[in-house]
Amino acid sequence: MRLFHKGGYESVKQNNRTVAGLIAPAFIIYTAFMLIPLVASLGLSFFKWSGYGAKEFVGVENFVRLFTDANYSVRFWNALGNNVYFFIITMLFQNVTALALAVLLQRGLRGSNFFRAIFFAPSTVSVVIVGYLWLLIFNPRWGALNLILEAIGIPMKNFAWLGNEKTALTAVAFANAWQYTGIPMMLFVAGINAISEEQYEAAAVDGCGGWQKFLYVTLPNLKPIIFIVSTMTFVGNFSSFEIIYAMEGTLGAPNYATDTLGTFFYRTAFGARTGAPPEMGMGAAIAAVMTLIIGIGVVLWLKLQKSDD
Repeated sequence: MRLFHKGGYESVKQNNRTVAGLIAPAFIIYTAFMLIPLVASLGLSFFKWSGYGAKEFVGVENFVRLFTDANYSVRFWNALGNNVYFFIITMLFQNVTALALAVLLQRGLRGSNFFRAIFFAPSTVSVVIVGYLWLLIFNPRWGALNLILEAIGIPMKNFAWLGNEKTALTAVAFANAWQYTGIPMMLFVAGINAISEEQYEAAAVDGCGGWQKFLYVTLPNLKPIIFIVSTMTFVGNFSSFEIIYAMEGTLGAPNYATDTLGTFFYRTAFGARTGAPPEMGMGAAIAAVMTLIIGIGVVLWLKLQKSDD
């Protein structure tokens, strides 16, 4: 049995060509700047190369050295642990704060549009500027944070937030979360706007107060948005580099307390300020492991999401 007459078949073919024409430019750009470099980087991980001269094929030696050579394995596991901590702090501060702000801004407050713009503005600012701003705030001598704490009776004079191994990574994570809180906030606002008023009215009829409405109406409806935000946070934090570079440099000061996989990769691939030569092959191996970690994390999160559904 014929499903399409000739005109209908031609129309489908024309639509397919239109869709392909619309997708092609984005696909070509993505392939040129993402897929090809990704595959090339994976291939480079099987070579020993300093960035100039001939490449020497070494197979999986770079990966073996990464996990067995103390010069690399110690720094790798330290950086991975820092990434996990960085992710947790960002999830707790950035996304919880973003959700709270979204709920408050949807309660009909005066000037809510103005405050949305204010909270979103830092995400449009250069990371270098944000890093420099927080360097000033965390300055131990005349930084705003220490001055405020001193004014309210907390003795923190000359305390170096970025120079202390116990507080440096938390301080950088706080600065990073502050910059990007506006993005999940806007996603949560969009999600809350999509919830029908009938659900809140039904909850009110059942005797639910404001907190109960949030727990039983708002949160369940925001699950897809929470999943998207969590995935973006995970991928972004496990490939973080810019804010740490801007505030602490590629050495992950102090004493590698803020070293992440991103700075570890950069320092290895392009050479450290200490005079260590560049190792492009080892850097590519680190990048491959980073990609694998991010991929596994996203897949596990997808499976968890599906199981909840």
